[in-house]
Amino acid sequence: MLRLRVLPWEYGVRNLLRRPARSLLTLGALSTVVFLVLVIVGFVRGLEKSLAQSGDPAVVLVSAVGSQDSLETSSIAGRTPALLAASLRGIEHRFGVPAVSPELYLGTRVAAGPGERSLLGLVRGVTPAAPLVRRQVRIVEGRWPEPGEVLAGRLAAVKLGCRDEDLAVGRPVPFEGRTWRVSGRFSARATAFESELWCPLADLQQAIRRQDLSLTALLLAPQASASEVVLFCKERTDLELQAMKETDYYGLLQKHYRPVRVLAWIVAGLVAAAGIFAGLNTMYGAVAVRFTMGAFTLNIDGATVLAGCGTGLLLGVLGAVPPALRAMRLPVAEGLKAL
Repeated sequence: MLRLRVLPWEYGVRNLLRRPARSLLTLGALSTVVFLVLVIVGFVRGLEKSLAQSGDPAVVLVSAVGSQDSLETSSIAGRTPALLAASLRGIEHRFGVPAVSPELYLGTRVAAGPGERSLLGLVRGVTPAAPLVRRQVRIVEGRWPEPGEVLAGRLAAVKLGCRDEDLAVGRPVPFEGRTWRVSGRFSARATAFESELWCPLADLQQAIRRQDLSLTALLLAPQASASEVVLFCKERTDLELQAMKETDYYGLLQKHYRPVRVLAWIVAGLVAAAGIFAGLNTMYGAVAVRFTMGAFTLNIDGATVLAGCGTGLLLGVLGAVPPALRAMRLPVAEGLKAL
């Protein structure tokens, strides 16, 4: 009976040292492919997880009609929170206070880090009622912000592209023509809030010279239904309000970012496929006989240069045309706000 004998493991390891340069290059190339796939897939999964966990099923968001998935463009009257608290019976009361959070939400240039480089950050003006509604938020360092101070989310430094210590307690954070001080840090269970800076609502309204709000967040009692809030907003047409569950809002954001997620999956697939074929070629080349036609050099001639330039031009066109077409379909005002 024929028996197969397996070569010892050390034979393969020993052969790696016969051509160390080739072995190191192969290891580096395959590691780079695996790293790129991990980064791309991690980006997609992180985005999906953040949006999925950010919505609280018991929270209803009241914003301006037509704002849909863009709360930055919403503008409602400052008296809206008091009106909702007085008109709706299904609002949860915590510590004897109605869980109603008036908020002003905007993207603005924030200077942080070495040289105070200005980058786009997310700022939310809130009142002490915000933690009653935003139940994911926990202060992990420092305290609640007083006038002229901000509370920094756990991932705010990542959003701003600065070091984590640049948002340490006591550090200055200039934005909207004022210099604010970090009073504390908060976490929010890996939700989208962790990328934000929170500051007192009245201070932010004064800094940007606005008395309106972006939204009002309501925490409903266990027996209450969001339909009561939706019906109230539809009946009070004079207020021009719309209401949706917070989970529905982040569901809309999931759809909004779907092209980005699809593109990321495609890129991950292409990178993985390229790595697989490159790995097959490398492994096959490691055991094949040399080319029988002899050695040859790379020939960078006019046709080669033309092919490279054409590829670069094609990539530039394919990368620029779809966003340009989308921007052309947007209203001028909305397009300018997105810049």
